[in-house]
Amino acid sequence: MAEEDDVDLASLSDEELVEQMHDDLYDGLAEEIKEAVHILLDRGWTPYRVLTEALVEGMRIVGIDFRDGILFVPEVLMSANSMKAGMAILRPLLAETGAPTVGKIVIGTVKGDIHDIGKNLVAMMWEGAGFEVINLGINNPVENYLAAIEEHEPDILGMSALLTTTMPYMKVVIDAMVEKGIRADTIVLVGGAPLNESFAESVGADAYCRDAAVAVETAKSFMARRQGSAAALASAS
Repeated sequence: MAEEDDVDLASLSDEELVEQMHDDLYDGLAEEIKEAVHILLDRGWTPYRVLTEALVEGMRIVGIDFRDGILFVPEVLMSANSMKAGMAILRPLLAETGAPTVGKIVIGTVKGDIHDIGKNLVAMMWEGAGFEVINLGINNPVENYLAAIEEHEPDILGMSALLTTTMPYMKVVIDAMVEKGIRADTIVLVGGAPLNESFAESVGADAYCRDAAVAVETAKSFMARRQGSAAALASAS
């Protein structure tokens, strides 16, 4: 282990460095990730390439092991925090270069509910998968969601609830979106321990996400379908 701790990141080839970053993300080593991001940028990598090949791919591996029960929430939070450390360097550079994102997501815990950990994990995993994420925090009334949708025009709205008493509020938000005529434009994903697929269907959501790994797969799947439809329409016109 001592040898591994003393890896000189700058001495590694690009390919070796990216593999090392995958390992460091897995182990939640934020300082090493920041150093490696700077090294790749200094070597002429575009911010988007660093994001996709190093950070997103590393978090994809973390997500698989989380889904399969090899990693658990505390470890994944460490990985996600390391990814965020790398993203803090890349985000302004990505904005400057107009790099594409997989999609844009607004997420928040519903009114009356102050549970944060699961929702934050989902937000970080989505960011790790290349989405732009606007995290509204906890205890959000319908007005917060509507204002965020109007301001950010997200592809996806994510809502979280951990209390059975706050679950029905998801329908209040979705009904308000229908009233304003914006429901069809926004994919709605819901999650939280007491929820299930039939509940998601009953409130008019597009899908229920059991955990953060499923949330990533579901969001990517919906975006692939949406982009496929857009491409088909464009080629038809």
